[in-house]
Amino acid sequence: MYTALLHTHSTLRYVVLVLLLLSIFKALTAGSRVYTEGDKKLNLFTLISSHIQLLVGLVLYFVSPMVDFAQMSNKFIRYWNVEHIAIMIIALVLITVGYSKSKKAKDSHAKHKAIALFYSLGLLLIMVGIFMIKDRNPW
Repeated sequence: MYTALLHTHSTLRYVVLVLLLLSIFKALTAGSRVYTEGDKKLNLFTLISSHIQLLVGLVLYFVSPMVDFAQMSNKFIRYWNVEHIAIMIIALVLITVGYSKSKKAKDSHAKHKAIALFYSLGLLLIMVGIFMIKDRNPW
């Protein structure tokens, strides 16, 4: 089960990344374009895929041999115990706030602006969380 979850989590990251990039690109290039149903669906699918990724990640967190709170002095183990999950949860909160703000905004410009800002911040944190691992490799 662990291997299947790990592969699912690894594959879903590309789905989330592509959807985030598409949502951000569409929001940044919108200009004065009206916020369409297609924009709303893309942003919703981005939100849903990132939440699914979090759920798979949380299941992995509880079954992973990498999570071991007895070895917090080891940088690699500490990354998986604390840093990765904390960064990803914060990123997901930002994505969720962005979607919520775009839903509540009255005009199209505000909707695009909320998506562009919060999804970009979420993407930035996700990239930091992913690339931090290079410094934590035990090999």
